This record gives sequence, structure tokens and C-alpha cells, in this order.
Amino acid sequence: MITSLENPRVKEVLRLRNGRERRRAGLFLAEGRREVERAHAAGLVVRSVYVAPELIADWDGGEEVSARVLAKMSYRAEPEGVLAIVEIPQRPLPERSTLLLVAVGIEKPGNLGAMARTADAAGADALLVAGMHVDPWNPNSIRASTGAVFTLPIVEATRAEIAALPHQKIAAVLGARHRHTEADYTEPTAFLVGAEDDGLSADWRAVADTEVEIPMKGAAADSLNASAAAAVLLFEAVRQRTSR
Repeated sequence: MITSLENPRVKEVLRLRNGRERRRAGLFLAEGRREVERAHAAGLVVRSVYVAPELIADWDGGEEVSARVLAKMSYRAEPEGVLAIVEIPQRPLPERSTLLLVAVGIEKPGNLGAMARTADAAGADALLVAGMHVDPWNPNSIRASTGAVFTLPIVEATRAEIAALPHQKIAAVLGARHRHTEADYTEPTAFLVGAEDDGLSADWRAVADTEVEIPMKGAAADSLNASAAAAVLLFEAVRQRTSR
């Protein structure tokens, strides 16, 4: 059992809490029973598992650590007792994709994870992440995605790569001429959604073929959460395609 906070394996886990180190190593941390089990179920390569029997008595396998060590390793304030080091999956954009979500400049990892969860629920082919301020492998992103990032293709993309997509590109923009229900999403579509604070820049708006607005009511409603906006757009596409 690992009991020392100075153990090299403990330090390796701590390094992976840093986004730059995750990208360099090609690894991320799956923390908690649900996340570790779903990483296994998705067929991801699990490098190592650490378990604190004091915290989770019914877990089989893995390197045993003390509760104190797991608390040090853990990103959460109240760890569940198990975490794993997992290889970041490298997935290309699926061929013949028809529904994509492009997350532009999202600043909060929870929002990015929620967008992945929404895209997966709507049957999108992939989540494209551009202008990254956070990465999908941040522990808060993973938790908010409820494991969707383990199965949904997550692809980093530049503005030029998005512009080159054969899909029609629909940008969510406040004040757009068209409501989101007025556009036709039955053809291959990529939705562009920016951060709720700043939205899409002029450069990103120039990439779009069409701009749409999601109507809102209420004195305090000046923007939607990015994941909420993504959900409205994606499920409108689902509705149109189902009714067709």
C-alpha cells in the first residue's frame, strides 16, 4: 500500500491535474466509480488504478493507497476512493458525419463537459473544440460530461479547419435575423457556439453560412449558457430530421 505523499506515483498523478502536462503526456485522470467504470467500458487504455480500501471497500483490483494519499491525489473535495490514469483517445472526425457541435473559446470546463454530454445525447457525430481555454480532459469537464467524452469523438480544430468543413455552418448569435427554428438542419450541419460572456467573434461569425438567434424572454435573460444553447440547436435538428 502506498502511504507516502512523496511517492513518485503520487507525484505523477498530481502532475496530471495540470492541463499542459495532460497534453504532453497524452494522459488524463478518471476519478470516481462512475468515471473509472465508464472509461473501462468505453475500451480506453487504463494505465493504472489507485484505490483506497478505507473509502471504497467493494472495489476489486488496482494499487492500494491510504485514504490520506488518495485525498492528496484527488481533484474532488470528497473523493470516492478510486481514480485511474487513462490514455487520451485520439479519434479522427468521423467520415460522412451529418451533425457536429463546434465549441468555440469555452472558458469553463463544466460547460465544455456539459456540451459533450448534450452532443452525445442528441446523437451528434463529434464535438469539435476550437480556441481552447480549457480541455475536455479537465476533471470538471469529465465529470460534467458524465463520461460522454470517453465515447464521443472529441476533435481539436482550427478556424480554418472548421471553415473547410463541407457541412453548412450555423452560428448561434444574439440579434441574428433568423430564429433558430427558421433554418433547415436536415442537411449535414455544424453548429458554432461560443462562450456565453463574449459569444462568437467577428472572425468566427464570418465562417458561418447562417446566423440564428434563440429567442429569450425575461428581463435578466441576455444570453444562454453555452451548453443550453447547444442543446436547443442540436435537438431542433433532431426534431426536424425525425419529422422528415
